[in-house]
Amino acid sequence: MKNSHKMRHLSVAIAMLGCAISASASAQRLTDGTFWNSYPSSWYIMPSINSMEPDSRFGSDHRGGGYGLRFGKAMSQNWDMQFGTTYSRQRFNGVRYQQNMLGVDGLYMFSRDSFRPFVLIGAGAENDKINIYSRRFQTQRTSPYVNAGLGFQFSFTEQLGMQADVRRSHAFIRGGNNFGFDRANTNIFTVGLTYAFDRRAAPMPVTRSMPPEPVAAPAPVVVAAPQVAATPAPTPAAPPRFERVTMAATELFTFDRAELSMPQPKLNEIATALIGNSQFSNITISGYTDRLGSEAYNMKLSQRRADAVKSYLVSKGVAASKLNTVARGEANPIVMCNNKNRVELIKCLEPNRRVEVEQIVIERRVQ
Repeated sequence: MKNSHKMRHLSVAIAMLGCAISASASAQRLTDGTFWNSYPSSWYIMPSINSMEPDSRFGSDHRGGGYGLRFGKAMSQNWDMQFGTTYSRQRFNGVRYQQNMLGVDGLYMFSRDSFRPFVLIGAGAENDKINIYSRRFQTQRTSPYVNAGLGFQFSFTEQLGMQADVRRSHAFIRGGNNFGFDRANTNIFTVGLTYAFDRRAAPMPVTRSMPPEPVAAPAPVVVAAPQVAATPAPTPAAPPRFERVTMAATELFTFDRAELSMPQPKLNEIATALIGNSQFSNITISGYTDRLGSEAYNMKLSQRRADAVKSYLVSKGVAASKLNTVARGEANPIVMCNNKNRVELIKCLEPNRRVEVEQIVIERRVQ
């Protein structure tokens, strides 16, 4: 009962801390005024300190402290893997208890933003050691364990962040004669700093060909008849041509979002042009992203943004049957960047994002 009561206090404390940081994360912006996607693309290291509350059957239910080192990597949009070791010790009334743990955890991430809450499950090996000085007694045992818990990660910069979690470990002590029991529970609260090793390969540059400038048709020459006043023939209308209208993502959306910012005067002009000419058809709206984030995530984001532009044009009276949307994701990068600083990296990748994250390209027929 006492352990579970303290466990609840730790859970409430980490939840309150997480809510506070979540509020600050909602307002965090880079120097260029945009939010950034903190989805990690490489291995990261996490040195940590911990507060440990061992099973009272080890000699005391007082808290102890320790430290640890873990390595982690994002395996998918929702899962991180971490492995490493922790060392903790506790001393009370002449009894010294030491605990070493080596294991692997799976973290289910509920978000890939700057603030990332998660739940975890894990397993590994645990070494328990007791010294009772008054009896000159010492014993130790290495046993398997499983654990479960919850926590959050928070990114301060492109590579530096933190992680806090609280977990409950259950050890299966083999050979219970060593301690007089064969099961043990430990509550552990951990806080660590994370440092990501950003070594993601940059794409090769692709040269983009520009469409040729349209050539106006020569005007016909009118020859007047002798001694007869002639009326010049009207100049024929120029043949229709196609224009590619480009809009930067910063004109349309905030970073990592698919909701249009208002107002949108340029989209209104495009809608007016499409409504005013019945020859317009098969208008393609394409979305492009840079390489930041996972490929699957970028494809979904570019599709959602293209769909948002289509929905806006339809709301202004453009027939939905005339509009098509295409998600390009990370396709057709223009530049190659290896900047270590994330702000500089985002700035360098502007051509790939067509200024910010992606570019909306609309092809329409004009006179």
